[in-house]
Amino acid sequence: MRLDKFICKSTELTRTEAKKLLKMGKVTVNDVAIKDPATQVHENNDICIEGQALIARSSRYIILHKPLDTICSNVDEIYPSLLHLIDVDRAFDMHIAGRLDADTTGLVLITDDGRWSHNIISPKKQCEKVYRVWLRSPLKADTAEKFTQGVQLQGEDDLTRPAKLEQVAEKEVLLTITEGKYHQVKRMFAAVGNKVVGLHREQIGPVKLADLPLGEWRYLTPEEVSAFL
Repeated sequence: MRLDKFICKSTELTRTEAKKLLKMGKVTVNDVAIKDPATQVHENNDICIEGQALIARSSRYIILHKPLDTICSNVDEIYPSLLHLIDVDRAFDMHIAGRLDADTTGLVLITDDGRWSHNIISPKKQCEKVYRVWLRSPLKADTAEKFTQGVQLQGEDDLTRPAKLEQVAEKEVLLTITEGKYHQVKRMFAAVGNKVVGLHREQIGPVKLADLPLGEWRYLTPEEVSAFL
């Protein structure tokens, strides 16, 4: 974890205030004054501000049922950040592990543990994400096979990784992917001549949205957290 982030996580200081203390040489790591805010530290390091030892707060892991017209950002833009929906201290110090578009609903994971979220969003980890997709046109018979083989997205050099497609109704499917390219689900169906008219994420790894109401959130269980470690 970055040293400035560790300071913010352990105190009520803002990132700007933490950097100011660092620049003044008031922060030590294992008795050595450190001024670089990007220095990587761990919870077992002895980190002090003017001799006062810091203890990192426990990391937080949250699942939220994202509603329409909210964005997965720490800054409000055209639509408000979904972090407004979380009633916890310093919610905007957290980040979203696997973002959804403003017009997409469903499961979102939120944390302040960067290493943990890396295991979700890194393509190398091949973490499965399950989407319920509603289409403009009936599903073509060969779409599932094309998705298994990988499709060519506009502007991409490589094919998508193999994806699993399960038909639910004539214009409704479940799609499982292990990547998170920009607008990937919409672009995959566009590549086979169809259009997504509704999109909802139901599952990430073993964690399911289940019956969590729209706009509500809860902390993940220890078992759910450990599934991504």
